[in-house]
Amino acid sequence: MNLINKSTACFVLFLALAIQTFAQNKPIDLMSPNGQLKVSVTLGDKIYYSIAANSQELLTKNHLALTLSDGTLGENPKLISAKKTKGEETIKPYIPIKFSTVKNNYNDLLMTFKGNYIVEFRAFDDGIAYRFITSKKGSVEVMNEDFAINFPNNYLLHLQQNNGFKSAYEELYQHVESDNWKQTDKMANLPALIDTKKQYKILISESDLSDYPGMFLKGTGNGAEGAFPKTPLEFGPDGDRSQKILKSAEYIAKTTGTRNFPWRYFVITKDDKQLLQNTMTLKLAAKSVIADPSWIKPGQASWEWWNDAAPYGPDVNFVSGYNLDTYKYYIDFAAKYGIKYIVMDEGWAKSTTDPYTPNPKVDVKELIRYGKTKNVDIILWLTWLTVHKNMDVFKTFHEWGIKGVKIDFMERSDQWMVNYYENVVKEAAKYQIFVDFHGAFKPAGLEYKYPNLISYEGVRGLEQMGGCYPDNSIYLPFMRNAVGPMDFTPGAMINMQPEVYNASRPNAAAKGTRVNQLALYVVFESGIQMLCDNPSLYYRNPDCTEFITSVPTTWDETRPLVATVGEVDVVAKRKGEKWFIGGITNGKEKTREMELNFDFLPKGRTYTMTYFEDGINAGRQAMDYRRKTKQVKSGDKMTITMVRNGGWAAALK
Repeated sequence: MNLINKSTACFVLFLALAIQTFAQNKPIDLMSPNGQLKVSVTLGDKIYYSIAANSQELLTKNHLALTLSDGTLGENPKLISAKKTKGEETIKPYIPIKFSTVKNNYNDLLMTFKGNYIVEFRAFDDGIAYRFITSKKGSVEVMNEDFAINFPNNYLLHLQQNNGFKSAYEELYQHVESDNWKQTDKMANLPALIDTKKQYKILISESDLSDYPGMFLKGTGNGAEGAFPKTPLEFGPDGDRSQKILKSAEYIAKTTGTRNFPWRYFVITKDDKQLLQNTMTLKLAAKSVIADPSWIKPGQASWEWWNDAAPYGPDVNFVSGYNLDTYKYYIDFAAKYGIKYIVMDEGWAKSTTDPYTPNPKVDVKELIRYGKTKNVDIILWLTWLTVHKNMDVFKTFHEWGIKGVKIDFMERSDQWMVNYYENVVKEAAKYQIFVDFHGAFKPAGLEYKYPNLISYEGVRGLEQMGGCYPDNSIYLPFMRNAVGPMDFTPGAMINMQPEVYNASRPNAAAKGTRVNQLALYVVFESGIQMLCDNPSLYYRNPDCTEFITSVPTTWDETRPLVATVGEVDVVAKRKGEKWFIGGITNGKEKTREMELNFDFLPKGRTYTMTYFEDGINAGRQAMDYRRKTKQVKSGDKMTITMVRNGGWAAALK
């Protein structure tokens, strides 16, 4: 009997060693459902993986690990089991910024290791993702996470580089050869876009970010590695809208020992159009915890800050500014064009530190009452610090009748601040208030867990005035908007080509053509979409205003028509039976011609298309445009022209 037990024990030990040796010597491959993408995992001193598309290796001998205070998960890994499964589901996001229905099909590899942790890989037809899963008692201190990718060749990187972890994610994109991106250079936030120069592009970001810091990237000369802010422990005063971090922990996160860690994902495509349709953040995000989200109403908003609350003209028989009469004027404008909201930015309250006492010149409660008679609701601006110190403000705002808040100046993505985001949207949801985060990091899945998180800024948008360039904005649909909603605040009615730009509030202007601004309402995606300019100018440009206010903020379908990263984006989007087309381009070509194919339209139906094109002089005088109409049907083709920094926009009914 003892001999049998000993024999059995020896066999089990031999089998375990055989599994481990096999895993170390031979990769474990996971293919995408269509067989085009492959991730190969190899075990040695670390967990290594390579990613290939159609047998072309794109990222080679990458490695991953999670360093805890008592050891490193992924160091000399001991595999217990490897299980492959398939996943198939249909997701219907409450706020659909690209598609109202998303099919989520993938192949999954669950690798269980000695030490109470799992590494999970997923292969989709459009990308690869992985995450750590731990099952440890109590809490753990995460000292660092090893995210390391290696490039087999010199790649072109499109990056938003930062001076440090304190960032509003509003830097201009830089375009860097990977061989030249050294460890001593500036790091970059996510998302990052890699051009392999051999057909494929790779978009890197993360999803299901919760109780953990946001990831940054640092160059290594032949690849990139993750970088994470430490968890802050003590704070000091730093004005009315921020805090200084006086002391930080040695760890990047102190968190529960049994949990799923954030997904790291790679969208992989040889067609730039696919970047415009990316839904990977959604597919990897936590499910909504709001049982009945019907009170969340996406829509457009008239915004006063960009134009300095300065309406003027024969119909303005009051002193304009941040006062009761001016805000009623904004409400009247919103009501006329069916705009759901007005934003009351900094100045609505008597003090930025007291959210309970309105500016007496404004009379917020009277404006709420007046707005309801016009079917227009109000969004109030706040600093994040004031909200942090007054978390019961949502209860008060609900009692007043406020529908949404715009919270500003977070400019951090450490664990403390990531938790702040979630605490805010959770508390706001209790009182049926939606949130628009400004001075924010990029979307990373919280907007699906709490769909009352209706948008994020985290973008170099129009508030940067002359610092907002079409040559930079053309990257946004392929990168920033590819990972989630983006509050760019478009809608300028004063338009200038960059070399003659000279403007400031109250006569704020945008670089690029008038039609470029119209097209942004179709191209850019946000659950709350601003009309940034003066109602007086919108009244004087009724054809443009009617187009802008006809564009939805949520979509059932997104169909890219022409797409080249950094050069041009023309996309068709559907809401119900209506289609809209928006196109934008950079400033490198004097004019750009392209052919549109209307094969996305249902067959057997004819549409009346009202479209806006750059005028003959728009390359010099950016205000020049033409509005035209024509009949189109499925299969028709049409050549369109955009001038430098120009656009093209259409509504089809």
